[in-house]
Amino acid sequence: MQANDPKYANYVQILKEELVPAMGCTEPAAIAYAAALARKELGCLPGRVLIEVSGNIVKNVKSVVVPNTGGLKGIEAAAAAGIIAGKSEKKLEVIAEVSGEQKKEIEAYLKSAQFEVRMADTGRIFDIIVTCFSGDSSAKIQIADFHTNVILVEKDGKIRYSNDGKGEAQETDRSLLSVESIIDFADTLRLEDVREIIERQIDFNSAISVEGLRGKYGANIGRVLMTGYGDDIKLRAKAAAAAGSDARMSGCELPVVILSGSGNQGITASLPVIEYAKELKTGREDLIRSLVVADLITVHLKTGIGRLSAYCGVVSAGAGAGAGIAYLHGGRMEEIAHTIVNALAIDSGMVCDGAKPSCAAKIATAVDAGIMGYEMYKNGQQFYGGDGIIAKGVENTIKNISRLGKEGMKETDREIIRIMLNE
Repeated sequence: MQANDPKYANYVQILKEELVPAMGCTEPAAIAYAAALARKELGCLPGRVLIEVSGNIVKNVKSVVVPNTGGLKGIEAAAAAGIIAGKSEKKLEVIAEVSGEQKKEIEAYLKSAQFEVRMADTGRIFDIIVTCFSGDSSAKIQIADFHTNVILVEKDGKIRYSNDGKGEAQETDRSLLSVESIIDFADTLRLEDVREIIERQIDFNSAISVEGLRGKYGANIGRVLMTGYGDDIKLRAKAAAAAGSDARMSGCELPVVILSGSGNQGITASLPVIEYAKELKTGREDLIRSLVVADLITVHLKTGIGRLSAYCGVVSAGAGAGAGIAYLHGGRMEEIAHTIVNALAIDSGMVCDGAKPSCAAKIATAVDAGIMGYEMYKNGQQFYGGDGIIAKGVENTIKNISRLGKEGMKETDREIIRIMLNE
């Protein structure tokens, strides 16, 4: 792929949009971001806060620790953190810098202010509306479709800013992605075009993985794998990714570089490839190109499904990691296509029941499927079109998976949310 090809610039821009740092789980961070913007628009500390969110936001905020809050969980905690300590210009790192005094203020504010949480009745899968009140004054912020997409700013009932509501249209077109062109792009990529963002992905995600293995977080899935299953490269790849999620889901105050709007997907796609590169003593250039494959394959697999679904996102990222590992070993279209199809055939039934400590175990499973998909190819084995939801050709299989995740699992998603809300 030539650098003057419009598709080349498109792919570079997709990576720049996707590979951004975030502190903690991205849905609580998005709530904190909206709350910080609303407080800034209001101009004072609100006495009452109304938070309206779609069901998938509830699902992904309910059970995770909000970082830099002293262990607090939930929607109200995320909003309070944004109001008291949020730096809105930092977006998904909005609560990355919180002093000890501010942590105390957040806890006290949760007790003194009036918080109300409602389900957003907008029909959107991803929707956050935070309205702050002080006396007769109010300020409303709406974020929809993806984590930093502000579609409404309102002050005292008057619209200060509004777009057409087509949030995804603001992102670079992902429909141009294909497995074959992603590989071509990685082969011909000028490293200086992406080096900074990929190096940040390596540094940030490796650091939280190390912390996850060192500390006590969640169910310590990474450490369980390392102590109970041995330490070969396949195990280390799964453990590294799981450990990053262990730490992230339990409030570790280290940032991650996200992918498809998810820190867990960013961790899953990158850390196994990084571990394999260490094992193979791969040069930095080959590692960067392999991570580009893993990242873009993950985005490609997620594009048709959407940001939030009952289809667990790390399934896509695990297949992406498998593709990156195949590329690292010298594999190209044939090897990578078979790896993706095999991986998707293995674990595409895994559901997302929200962000929480068990995500680390699901990540280990997804990475295992990605690795198995590649090992199957190396051993002359594969799943064939017509086997369940698998179709002939990798792009046709991806279309089937998109249909399953976006359309087929809508009712599953609603039922999961009802279960989580004890309805």
